[in-house]
Amino acid sequence: MIEIKVPTVGESINEVTLLKWTKKDGEWVERDEVIAELESEKATFEVNAEKAGILTTVGKEGDTLNIGDVLAKIDETAAKPEGVAEPVSVPKAASAAPVANQASVTAVPNDIKASPVASAIIADKKVDTKAIKPSGVGGKIMKQDVLEALANPGKKALVAGSDLFSRNVRQEKMSALRRTISRRLVESKNTTAMLTTFNEVDMTRIMETRKAFKDKFKESHGVNLGFMSFFTKACAIALGEWPSVNAYIDGDQIIYHDYADISIAVSTPRGLTVPVIRNVESLSMAEIEKTVIVLAGKARDSKLTADELQGGTFTITNGGVFGSLMSTPIINIPQSAILGMHKIQDRPMAVNGSVVVRPMMYLALSYDHRIIDGRESVSFLVRVKELLENPELLLLGKDPLKALLEL
Repeated sequence: MIEIKVPTVGESINEVTLLKWTKKDGEWVERDEVIAELESEKATFEVNAEKAGILTTVGKEGDTLNIGDVLAKIDETAAKPEGVAEPVSVPKAASAAPVANQASVTAVPNDIKASPVASAIIADKKVDTKAIKPSGVGGKIMKQDVLEALANPGKKALVAGSDLFSRNVRQEKMSALRRTISRRLVESKNTTAMLTTFNEVDMTRIMETRKAFKDKFKESHGVNLGFMSFFTKACAIALGEWPSVNAYIDGDQIIYHDYADISIAVSTPRGLTVPVIRNVESLSMAEIEKTVIVLAGKARDSKLTADELQGGTFTITNGGVFGSLMSTPIINIPQSAILGMHKIQDRPMAVNGSVVVRPMMYLALSYDHRIIDGRESVSFLVRVKELLENPELLLLGKDPLKALLEL
């Protein structure tokens, strides 16, 4: 019998939460097969079986475990039960075809259980199955359930399975990740002299550049040309020109960084994670896009390592993907500044004495006033705006003609 212990996941992490068992107690497991998912204050990770055998689970889902605690045991001397299939690795599809949005439900989805009569009514009346409370065995939708939903159009319980006019209150334990997010946000607000400055950027040139080169870019590099490479590159140049925005306070010392390790905020079902793109100033646009895809994918799949979440010098967060028009982002301590991107919206702008419609984005820079003065913060944001509105400046950091003339 071998013991599977909670592994060390970082120098400052002493405990983790057992999120779920992916294999059941008494079940046969293969060597290296994932048996459980754990969550630390920084990320989630998987635990693999060290040997093949019969699994004995020790902890319960939701338990808080210390590093080194016994999580499970495996009897490697046990015989493999008959009928247990060999593990099969299924390759992931390269990409999935886009799914068109539907205004209403025209048929019962494959994962919804319904009686034949109920299915017919749903298809005929185009009933949204999310508005139906199933009463059948195993969550099966019955005829009366559909009729009940039709009798109460526009009325829907907030939570699936609840009754109309429900007064139910639910209580759930905060996850380790959510507790960490809560603690760090409050700490940031209480320990920094945070102030936010705003500007707006005309996205016309970037959108024209993407439209003109997106196909060739993907053909050459295998990734799409997104907005993040433009923003991270612009920030890296501006950080080099305004080093205090790329620094932080440590006691009575100011720690400056001669490189740009830019954190990108990624929203996941379990909460916000902020993986780091290292040395952005030294990366090409394609390398930045590839890194963003890898980090965002790992964040969604809870595969980020502790190293990938530590050491950023500046953060970019994009609330625009959720429709935010303007916000004041909170500093990601110990960093001293964070840039907030927002929704691109067509607005009438005065250009050379004429009113024209341009795709505009509000930018917000929250910064620690203890280390960054108003002149530096505003100048940094103005520089980012200039670089984004003139993408050719990203190559040299200055106008090509001025560079040629050494001006």
